[in-house]
Amino acid sequence: HNLEMKHLPGADPELVLLSHRYEELERIPLSDMTREEINQLVQELGFYRKEAPDAPVPEEFQFAPARPLPTLPPRQAPAADSKTPPGHDEGEHPDL
Repeated sequence: HNLEMKHLPGADPELVLLSHRYEELERIPLSDMTREEINQLVQELGFYRKEAPDAPVPEEFQFAPARPLPTLPPRQAPAADSKTPPGHDEGEHPDL
């Protein structure tokens, strides 16, 4: 469940993990792995294996193996006498 295989002729096989926004999180090369090792890896990553292609997926696995969003530390309120607007920490996304 939530795993799609795409065959790209001439490309080395790799597992590409995407966020719920389809942003790339990680690439794992699969060239040197056996089928059993790949199956174990996918299971360790939290993918749910259906008993049959049309079998239902339990609710707790509907969005698996999506990783929880990182928690950010609470923002400090600017001092009352501060004249500069609060900025963003370096590396922090402005939408967060």
